[in-house]
Amino acid sequence: MTLPTRRIGPFTVSAIGLGCMNLNHAYGRMPSAADGARLLNRALDLGVTFLDTAALYGYGDNERLIGKAVMHRRAEYTLASKCVLDVFDGERGLNGHPDAIARTLDQALVRLGTDHIDLYYLHRLDRNVPVEDSVGALVRAKEAGKIGAIGLSEMGAATIRRAHAVHPIAALQTEYSPWVRNPEVAVLDVCRELGIGFVAFSPVARGFLAGAVTDDNYEADDIRAIMPRFVEPQLSHNLKLLDRFRAVATQAGCTPAQLGLGWVLAQRDDIVPIPGTRSIAHLEEDVAAAHLTLDSATIAAVDAIFTPGAVAGPRYSPAMQAAIDTELLPEELADA
Repeated sequence: MTLPTRRIGPFTVSAIGLGCMNLNHAYGRMPSAADGARLLNRALDLGVTFLDTAALYGYGDNERLIGKAVMHRRAEYTLASKCVLDVFDGERGLNGHPDAIARTLDQALVRLGTDHIDLYYLHRLDRNVPVEDSVGALVRAKEAGKIGAIGLSEMGAATIRRAHAVHPIAALQTEYSPWVRNPEVAVLDVCRELGIGFVAFSPVARGFLAGAVTDDNYEADDIRAIMPRFVEPQLSHNLKLLDRFRAVATQAGCTPAQLGLGWVLAQRDDIVPIPGTRSIAHLEEDVAAAHLTLDSATIAAVDAIFTPGAVAGPRYSPAMQAAIDTELLPEELADA
């Protein structure tokens, strides 16, 4: 099957990619390796040509899964992974030093079973290391043929400019959905100015806009249990917004998840959302949104729900926000 395509840096990829994180990380009980492999192969069968992973996901297990499950189909997709966030001396950590980046990359290549990663991101900004030094490590990796292009994740406009001055940045990845609008502060504009592609993770709000959250009784190790928007008393308020969002989806003749993805796709033609899922049925639902065209009235109806300040709770807890460089919204600054 084929899907509509979009450009991300030098790559032409399916208009909807696949975020692979939750096959091994962050959302409670993991699927089996066999089920994960089936989902990855089904994504390729459906025409998805952009797979996104990271060293951190499952502490390397996500890269191992991709290596075992779909590396035999390597010619069919653009592969993206990330460094800086990794496991160091047995503990999760953040290290943007060039030596640490080089080690993470070499270990990733082994786990993936390949000698080349198409797009390699700095997963987060290490404030203890000049971003120029971190990007320099990726420039050397590119010169060595280990990676094809350089990306940044969860970084703000000023940092993007500094990084881009060292070497052209192909892609910026951050969270973007109807209820997370932080890229609209500055990042979307600087990406357009500099010709940087935009990759939107969590385009259905970590499952919230798909109806996956009904209460805050989460499984152990579900990241949403420590995210303010997903717990009480904020959750009850936000579920009322979801009811309105569902009504718009019904009127538009699509599912809520497809409405979220369609909204992201409609913002600009250089944005590629990368929803993640553990369900093949949900995968098929998500991928179908690549063919969805929303009219202006539907887009406006979504925007009327998620007006500035409408969502209760910040995007991250204070501890999580400390590692994020992306700009805050005015209402977040007022609460800070």
